Amino acid sequence: MASAVQPMRLCLRALRHAPASTPARRGVGVRTYIARRAFSTTPRQWGPAAKKDEGDELDAEEGDGGIDMADLEKSYHAALNDPDIDLEGSTRRQEQILGDASAILSRAQSVPKIRQNRTFWHEDEEDPDLLTDERDEDEFDEDDIMSMAHGKLEEHREYREYARITAWEMPLLSKLARPFEPPSAQEPLRFRYTSYMGEFHPAENKVVVEFSPRDLPLNEAQQSKLKKLLGPRYNPETDVAKMSCEQFEHQAQNKRYLGDLVETLVAQAKDPHDMFEDIPLDTRHHTPKVKPKFPREWRMSEERRKFINDTREKSLLLDQTKEQAGALIDGKEKIDEFFSAPQLQVKVPEFIKARLSRPLPRGGPQPPSKRV
Repeated sequence: MASAVQPMRLCLRALRHAPASTPARRGVGVRTYIARRAFSTTPRQWGPAAKKDEGDELDAEEGDGGIDMADLEKSYHAALNDPDIDLEGSTRRQEQILGDASAILSRAQSVPKIRQNRTFWHEDEEDPDLLTDERDEDEFDEDDIMSMAHGKLEEHREYREYARITAWEMPLLSKLARPFEPPSAQEPLRFRYTSYMGEFHPAENKVVVEFSPRDLPLNEAQQSKLKKLLGPRYNPETDVAKMSCEQFEHQAQNKRYLGDLVETLVAQAKDPHDMFEDIPLDTRHHTPKVKPKFPREWRMSEERRKFINDTREKSLLLDQTKEQAGALIDGKEKIDEFFSAPQLQVKVPEFIKARLSRPLPRGGPQPPSKRV
């Protein structure tokens, strides 16, 4: 309540002071201030001065319509003490009105946006392939190359930088090379990461772990229980279990989660209270892929090689016999003979326009002639 009363008190104090009158100009009558309502969002206006004979009437009107500040303050304090008046509601309505007026004023004072129509060829369309942004650049003064040329130069500099790295820095990595050592029995887990060479990608934090139950320190019963716990993550054809995680932001967090999960599964598999002996291993999630094999009958052997050679010799002897008898048809000769033969010239009939002996009637088609 105090926050709403203080601005009202300041407004009442400001209304006590009358505005200073402006000096009269030559040729212009003296203007007097016309009293308006106490609270208004419009500026104060000045009206023309009244004539001598009308001065008394104007003073009487001003005296009748004037506002006494003492009476206004008394009525204001009485309104504060009156419980029937909702002063908070009126203050909220006043603040809402002032807020709407300020919003309208700000919209009126804002610079209108000029909407440019795109041309037919879309000359103002943005090119996402450019390396520069031309929106915040200065005007082109014909003293430099265009922004597209600067982008091409920047791309060429990037190529040259990678070429220098390839020629001078990458050969030095051979000093850090180490011979490959296969994982030992103490490293049964194989983690796989994905990198996009410095670019941001939502799948970059994904980590995949693979392991075989027989590589873990478990006996036959515990391995069978672990396979049943893995469910569809176990591949019975390759005897490899695969799990992945990408719910955390960094790869290290996902790797730690997968490591803890494998440790939990191993601890549950070693639990002797319930070994799931009455539950069979469900492999319906895996569909075995049938790999076609080369037929055994089609394999090359000495007998088959000898049979093929004999068949080829018989075919050559038959062709020689036909050639000597003149019954062998040469396909190349037939093709050359077909294309070298002269083409027959076929006369195309020409149609001649004939005139009618008498024109058709305009009203419709001509009725058929009646023969007697």
